[in-house]
Amino acid sequence: MADEQRMNTVLAGLGCWLPPTVVTNAELMSPVMDDFVRRRIGIARRHRVSDGEATVHLATEAGARALASAGASRVDALILATTTPDRLCPAGAPEVASRLGMTGAPAFDLNAGCSGFLYGCELARGLIAAATARTVLVIGAESSSTMINPQDSSTAPIFGDGAGAAVLRRAEPGEPATFGPSVWGSDGTLADAIAIPAGGSRRRTPAPDLGGADAYLHLRGSEVVRNAVKRMSAAAIAAAEAARWSLEDVDVFVAHQANAAITQAVAATLSFPTARMPSNIEHVGNTAAASVPILLAHAASDGAIKPDQRVLMVAFGSGLSWAATTATWPHALTPHQ
Repeated sequence: MADEQRMNTVLAGLGCWLPPTVVTNAELMSPVMDDFVRRRIGIARRHRVSDGEATVHLATEAGARALASAGASRVDALILATTTPDRLCPAGAPEVASRLGMTGAPAFDLNAGCSGFLYGCELARGLIAAATARTVLVIGAESSSTMINPQDSSTAPIFGDGAGAAVLRRAEPGEPATFGPSVWGSDGTLADAIAIPAGGSRRRTPAPDLGGADAYLHLRGSEVVRNAVKRMSAAAIAAAEAARWSLEDVDVFVAHQANAAITQAVAATLSFPTARMPSNIEHVGNTAAASVPILLAHAASDGAIKPDQRVLMVAFGSGLSWAATTATWPHALTPHQ
């Protein structure tokens, strides 16, 4: 019983931050393309960082709000999930920790694509179970607009910038756990399905004959959609089963906001009612690793997630990677936006 209690983790704080600059479809595309993006992808606008801002800035803002939600001034460790770091080196997490007044705290970056936040939560739970940390701040933050080619119609309309964060802590004796078991995985045979080809150690500079296009995000749309639906559906079922739930037991299904068509296909595959699947993609776009925590904060603030409800979370992204987990929503939690 003592070992089981030691592994119990509680969601203690939740926050998000969206940069104030809003870019509508009309500012990016023709009316015909606007209509297509609204109908097929579900996006009407997205937030974008301004000059001088980047991922560390977004992460700091969201982290501060999650700490305020938890009534905490510091944590024992910080994990920053992002695919759009300020720099290749160093990691952004130590700078975020220092900006939050936690210089000296262990802090590191995690790149698991759009699954990054759920990966980070599982790592946080491991640190807590191992008694390495009692409290962990997990942040998903992306400045995706800096990594997309504005001339690429397959990516330019989709991605938005923003950050979401959560404070996880060890449960007190007798306190119920928030989180159930996690299911996660990857498929590196499709590593180039969502990728920025240039900039890393494999190819430092863009190829001259490509005009710099390979310094931006490339997306093989149909292949990504097919795998996203397959992997998210399977992971959702597995996570529910691991928690000894049926899908009928799930009150709220929080799916990564990649594309409205993907979300609808997952719902159809699982025969799950879309009325119990909150969505904010219309207003924020695909915010990658920040998607799940931003949606959690929005849904909890709007009353779409209530105390004691059973919540299923799932994400899929580059790598390819995927993750799913369950949560029984806590009572004393007020998200900060």
